[in-house]
Amino acid sequence: MSILKMSFTGRRSLALTATAVAVTLAAAGCGGDSGGGAPTLPGNPGLGGDGVVAQSVYDAAPVATDADIPAGSTMEAIRKRGYLNIGGSLDAPLLAQQNPVSGTIEGFDADMAKLLAKYIIGKPEVKTTTIGTQTREAMLQAKSVDAVFQTYTITPQRATQVAFAGPYLTSGLAVGVRKDDTSIKSVKDLAGKTVIVGANTPAVTALPSAAPGSKQIAFGTDPQALQALLQKRGDAYVQDFTLLASGAKANPGMKVVGEPFTTEAYGIGLNKEDAQFKEFVNNWLKKIQADGTWAKVWEGTLGSVVEGGAPTPPALGSADGS
Repeated sequence: MSILKMSFTGRRSLALTATAVAVTLAAAGCGGDSGGGAPTLPGNPGLGGDGVVAQSVYDAAPVATDADIPAGSTMEAIRKRGYLNIGGSLDAPLLAQQNPVSGTIEGFDADMAKLLAKYIIGKPEVKTTTIGTQTREAMLQAKSVDAVFQTYTITPQRATQVAFAGPYLTSGLAVGVRKDDTSIKSVKDLAGKTVIVGANTPAVTALPSAAPGSKQIAFGTDPQALQALLQKRGDAYVQDFTLLASGAKANPGMKVVGEPFTTEAYGIGLNKEDAQFKEFVNNWLKKIQADGTWAKVWEGTLGSVVEGGAPTPPALGSADGS
């Protein structure tokens, strides 16, 4: 799905602009103030409208049978170990952010990882190793982690080094600006501007044609890039919409404008040589898409700042490289 151009089940189709999302976020008073309670967000409060998935979703989630776990497989090793070891983030609101009070990691990617752990082990036990965008392939190749859940865009180039299960989520590059900026309304307005990007992200190659004459400043992490935007070190920040939406939730000084100008498919990164594990993870994705678990996770996390119901999940294997 594209979060901004979502295809819903049934006959309904909705184009939701990023500007509308920015208005929703601003109206909700979203912020990262640790001194107060979590803001009340629109969307799906029954599933944890503050971006937290309800415990009932975990309780009802499927568990693999012994027949699904062959002897000598990666899945058996994970089950014996007692936890799923993933590469991910701790600082991405709505995707994977560590709760400063409970210490738990919350968000769409984090919850998907926990559900995969439950499917394999019987309980949502996950160990998260924080990794940067430039080290994911090396970590998977070295088998330092079992999987990567980190808004990992599927590309043919990356697929020569790692395997991708999914896609399990789709989005696209969008534009983030400071809240008081009224001059930039879409990517077309970035021509000749100084634009902040994430190092080794699709924005680096997409911007020259989308915004001719723009100058790029790259940062290694999303929090660094967001801080640079708020410090006026660039005119805008081009990044995947899901990351910008999570940034807007935590930073009331920014907003997302226009619609995504690319389509990005996210996959679960796996070791390139482990075809058996890829098939297993894809079969699990089929199950949670069919039984409604995927939709409930989306509604409880990303859906908490987007009005409307959950979109149709992307078709497995539909992205070049998956």
